[in-house]
Amino acid sequence: MIFQAVVGNPSHPEYGVATIPFPIPNDEYDHSIGLLEDLEVGDAVQTDLEVKEINGTWPVLKCLEDTVVNVDELDYLAKRLESFDFGEAAQFQAMADKLKLKSVPDLINLTFCCQQATVITDFSDLNAVGRDHYMNLHGGCARTQELEDLDGEETAILLIDGGGGTITRYGVVYDNGMKLEQHYDGTHFPGYFYEQNVLAVVIAPKSDAENSSNLTWIYLPCSKLQIEHALQRSGIADPEDMRFMYEDSALPSEVEAVLELRQESIFELNDLAHAIERLTPDGIAKLGAVVAMAQPEYAFQIRHLAENLDQFEFAPGVRTPAEYGKYIIQESGHFEYDPNLDEFYDYEKYGLQRMEQLSGQFVDRGYISYHGAMSLDELMMEDLPQMDFQMGGLS
Repeated sequence: MIFQAVVGNPSHPEYGVATIPFPIPNDEYDHSIGLLEDLEVGDAVQTDLEVKEINGTWPVLKCLEDTVVNVDELDYLAKRLESFDFGEAAQFQAMADKLKLKSVPDLINLTFCCQQATVITDFSDLNAVGRDHYMNLHGGCARTQELEDLDGEETAILLIDGGGGTITRYGVVYDNGMKLEQHYDGTHFPGYFYEQNVLAVVIAPKSDAENSSNLTWIYLPCSKLQIEHALQRSGIADPEDMRFMYEDSALPSEVEAVLELRQESIFELNDLAHAIERLTPDGIAKLGAVVAMAQPEYAFQIRHLAENLDQFEFAPGVRTPAEYGKYIIQESGHFEYDPNLDEFYDYEKYGLQRMEQLSGQFVDRGYISYHGAMSLDELMMEDLPQMDFQMGGLS
């Protein structure tokens, strides 16, 4: 959390207020929106929250007090700001103060360009000021040799003597020709990977042109309500009228291959992402092997596999019966292995004998076997959801 906002209903102040943390943690999103809905505010699209007070480490955001904002816009702004380092925070606050910005969309747009500005908060180290200014003029990067050859103090003095600085509460700021461009159009938030996620998709109405830039990002897993808000912001009343593309994934390649074959329900994908999020890295690798063996066709089937990994035995990296037998004896924990007796173990014979007793196979990741009471098909079709099984590739 970087700030708290005390908000109310501008049309009904008698309803009271709610205090919401920003950015809103994923596991608190539904609760926070519920608090707002009790005040009859918190719409996905409308600007309906009156900001009574903002408390936190970003005093420039006091400019939003006594204004009306949208909850998801304020949340997106907070996510952007939470990633800023000390220098970026100074750039953002100084430029917001210089430009007298008082709307969340303008502040969001500022987060994408404030890094061009130079802010002097400490005149005692002009060499550092000059180096920072040089970096700001060159997109935040420079060759090591360039910085070694740079006379930072002289660069700073030329900047200061040249005028053009504006005194703000956050330092003396030089905009360096920065223009406040529209990265956020007021509806579609630019893609931004705020935290690690399992799957990122971009959605758009099917009625939009395929090359339309009006895309809405959804980062899975999230709550159902977050998906519903994203759909509303995209103007999608019915999920069936939506097309989407996979943009980023932490899924095993075997899972990606299945999902690329068809258009899935966004809600089923979210359930799958929730199941995969709970897995360890070893569990994710095991899921890849399970999917390669079971050959599921839909996200809900993969989710069932992910939720029942304990019914599978996985020997990673093995390619032959001998390697499998060696893994079981030495690494699986099923046996008391004595390295002094290694030459007496017939790994291949034991591997073949064990494989004859199991329902398993070699896949790219190793050897995977299933030990459940029901068949694999029954396991994958358990609690079959109501869904349309029509084939449909990615748009």
